[in-house]
Amino acid sequence: MVRENKKLVEEVSGWLRVFDDGSVDRTWTGPPEVKFMSEPVAPHKEFVNGVATKDVIVDESSGLRVRIYLPEQKPEGHDDTKLPIILHFHGGGFCISQADWYMYYHIYTKLARATNAIVVSVYQRLAPEHRLPAAIDDGYTSLLWLRKLALGEQNEPWLLSYADFSHVFLIGDSSGGNIVHHVAARAGTVDLSPLRLAGGIPIHPGFVRAERSKSELEQPQSPFLTLDMVDKFLGLAIPVGSTKDHPLTCPMGPGAPPLDGLKLPPFLLCIASKDLIIDTEMEYFEAMKKANKDVELLINKGMTHSFYLNKIAVDMDPETASETEVLITRIKEFIKNH
Repeated sequence: MVRENKKLVEEVSGWLRVFDDGSVDRTWTGPPEVKFMSEPVAPHKEFVNGVATKDVIVDESSGLRVRIYLPEQKPEGHDDTKLPIILHFHGGGFCISQADWYMYYHIYTKLARATNAIVVSVYQRLAPEHRLPAAIDDGYTSLLWLRKLALGEQNEPWLLSYADFSHVFLIGDSSGGNIVHHVAARAGTVDLSPLRLAGGIPIHPGFVRAERSKSELEQPQSPFLTLDMVDKFLGLAIPVGSTKDHPLTCPMGPGAPPLDGLKLPPFLLCIASKDLIIDTEMEYFEAMKKANKDVELLINKGMTHSFYLNKIAVDMDPETASETEVLITRIKEFIKNH
C-alpha cells in the first residue's frame, strides 16, 4: 500500500527532498532554464563531434556501471598508439547527479578530445540511500575492474583495443575530488600491476571542516555551491553521527590517516579563487606539501565552484570560457607529463 501522507524531513533547494519513510525525490525544482544540464544524454556508439560513448556494467552482482568516452583517432596518429585512461568521479555532494548528465557530457567529451584520452565515468551510488563510503567503494571497484581488463580477466573491446593501462589517472569534480583522494589512498596499499596509477586530479574537492572557514563566511555563494548544499548534502552523506571533520570530508584533519603515511601518485589540485571552500582546499594543499607529496596547484582566477560545468556561463561569459580552456590545457599537460 502506498503511503500518501509522508512528511518532508530534509530539502536541499532545487535539488533534493528526503521524506520520513526514507524515500528521496531528486526532481529538479529550480529555474527551468538550467534543467537541461541535469538531463541524461543517451550513449552513442557512433562518433559525434569526435567522441563515441557507451555504458558498461563493471560488476554484475551490484549492477555498477560506467560510461566510456572514446575519442576518435586522428588520421595522422599511429595505429598502435594507446590512449591514457581518465577514471572520472562525478560531483553532487555524494547525493545527486549521474555520470550521464549533460553537464558532465559537455565537458568530458571535450576533455577526451583535448587530451586524446579515454574517459571512464562511474555511476556512483548516491546518499542518503547509500552513505559514504559507498561512492568511494564504487570508485575503487571501477579501478580494480580496469586492472582486471589489463590482466585479461575481463573483456571490454574499446578499452582492450585502445587503452594504455600504464597511464591511468583519477579525476573528480567537487565531491568527486574527495573520491580521487580516497581511491588513490586505497590503491597505494595494493599492487595494481600491470595497471599503473599515474596521477590524481581533484577539481574543487569538497574538503571541509565542521567549523566554518573564513571563505565560507565571506565568499559569494554560487549556483553550484551554497552553504545549504555544503551542510545538508554532506550531512546526508557522511556516516550517521559524524561531523564534517570526518576523514572522508577532512582528509587533512587530525581524525584522518596522516598524509605522509599514504602512498599517493602525483596530484594536480585544481581550485577556483572564488570558491566558497577555497580555504579548506588550500589547507589540504599545504598539508600535502608538508607531507612531501608530489602535488601541483592550479588556481582559476575569478571563478566559483565547478564553473566549467555551467554550460550557460561557458557559452555566454568569455572569462568563464577562457578559464575553462586554462583548466583543460593544464590537465592535458599534467597527463602528458606523467
